[in-house]
Amino acid sequence: MRNVFGNIFTLTSFGESHGEAVGGVIDGFPAGIEINLDFIQSELNRRRPGQSHITTGRDEADKVEFFSGIFEGKSTGCSIGFAVHNTNQHSQDYNNIRNLFRPSHADYTYYKKYGIRDYRGGGRSSARITISRCVAGALAKLALKQLGITVQAYTSQVGNISLDRDYNKYDLELTESNIVRCPDSEKAKEMERLIAKVKAEGDTIGGVITCVIKGCPVGLGEPEFGKLHSALGSAMLSINAVKGFEYGEGFEGVKSKGSEQNDVFCNENGHIYTKTNHSGGIQGGISNGQDIYFRTAFKPVATLLREQNTIDLDGNHTTIKAIGRHDPCVLPRAVPIVEAMAAMTLLDYYLISKTCKL
Repeated sequence: MRNVFGNIFTLTSFGESHGEAVGGVIDGFPAGIEINLDFIQSELNRRRPGQSHITTGRDEADKVEFFSGIFEGKSTGCSIGFAVHNTNQHSQDYNNIRNLFRPSHADYTYYKKYGIRDYRGGGRSSARITISRCVAGALAKLALKQLGITVQAYTSQVGNISLDRDYNKYDLELTESNIVRCPDSEKAKEMERLIAKVKAEGDTIGGVITCVIKGCPVGLGEPEFGKLHSALGSAMLSINAVKGFEYGEGFEGVKSKGSEQNDVFCNENGHIYTKTNHSGGIQGGISNGQDIYFRTAFKPVATLLREQNTIDLDGNHTTIKAIGRHDPCVLPRAVPIVEAMAAMTLLDYYLISKTCKL
């Protein structure tokens, strides 16, 4: 089982949803970075369960403990070990499914691949495992901050309620002003009502998260098999429930002609930039200095609080109905996860760029 992310900046994660703890070991993190523990905890708080009436009721403090790699408030350049202990597991909620395969979950594929599965919340396939990513992502953000690079994600669509695709039309600082994490307050209210309605029906709903990276220098990414957009896509598609990724104009761009899509270069006093940014800040797989923006699609959560048809371990047809505490929509809690994976990718590729020149 591959549990390692990255090339130079790496995260090796461990843990299960209902195990003792979720954590990781980070290698390749630069020395001398000021480590703001309050900021790291605040990033975990954005991901934690029990935030509002439209998220799971699981009540976890998600307090992170660091064991190495930090001394007197700065990174030492050595491995950074950390863990977040699970304290509010309700493993008994899953006793009724221990011999059943939940529709659209990893139950069947894990069982066939390994011959065993942790039925308690999905074990290793649980979204709770993303805790490790948020810790590593928060550290990556602290390093990127010193480079003037920022990463901002927001909920841009829930079901059929969507924002304009142009992120420049919104004040992204308003993203944290509501429980949906949407920078448009009116659309956020509509999204919240839709999620609450779906939750009351025992159902779930999906949507889209948009992410904007500002301040990225020219030159991150490799020309062939290490394209920056490929790395970002791989990072996003590794997140639980993600079904799609597009950067720049993405699929919308196929409606335009090349004369409408090309980003024309300009030079103002030695500063080269493009008049438009249909490319999404990446050309030839390498960052061009403009804003990098992309969209990540999340499917509706697979756990429904209503009866569904399924089969058991012996292949017999039966029914299943989940009980317990589950998210009706993963979008609000997934925003910091998208940011974390983007920040980890950017830091990793920045470090790679430093090794390709003498």
